[in-house]
Amino acid sequence: MRTKESPHYIGHRKRLRRRFLKTGGEGFEDYEIMELLLSFCIPRKDTKPLAKRVLSQFGSLPGVLDAPFEDLKQIKGLGEVSAVLIKVTRRLIELYLKEEIFNKEKRLSSPKEVVRYCRASMGGLKDEQFRAIYLNSQNQVIQEVIIQEGTVDQAVVYPRKILEHALKLKATGVIIVHNHPSGTLQPSRSDIELTRRLKSTAAELGIRILDHLIVTRVGYFSFVENALL
Repeated sequence: MRTKESPHYIGHRKRLRRRFLKTGGEGFEDYEIMELLLSFCIPRKDTKPLAKRVLSQFGSLPGVLDAPFEDLKQIKGLGEVSAVLIKVTRRLIELYLKEEIFNKEKRLSSPKEVVRYCRASMGGLKDEQFRAIYLNSQNQVIQEVIIQEGTVDQAVVYPRKILEHALKLKATGVIIVHNHPSGTLQPSRSDIELTRRLKSTAAELGIRILDHLIVTRVGYFSFVENALL
């Protein structure tokens, strides 16, 4: 009696998983990572064509992870469950990176340690967001605060809010971070003016502005590294 042959992708999927376990994903193409991820919620279908289509639609793996849930759900063949898995994966990455700098036992040796987390958590946002990360005298992170979302009068709002939180938290140092949804990493004139005013006002209160970072999905700009702070 003949048995029905297994679909061709079953063997391919097993080989892909074994290869991942052996290499940790080193040498994988982006579509292979996406293909493997989707295989866990689409068990009875070849996910390679779908993985390639999703990457083509959003341009890259970061583009897929940053894509709005509703946009993901509309991709033919993807559906709600797969879209949820992608957004959960993105959140796990963000929490992993956050834990690296928000560990109470760890001292930050450089604001660069904040960059990876901030790029992952806000670099791909569609709207501008301004955050402040507060540190104690031992350079340990106390708290992260979202100061503002959307476009506002930076010169009026940000310095007051930032320093109010610093005093409340008894912070001695602050790293300020905002994203540029446009993708440009160059600071605007208002970014530079804000930083100067904030540094001057903070110094009077005994608070150090350790850096001002601009992040996008693909990079960052440091005011300290560019001698603007």
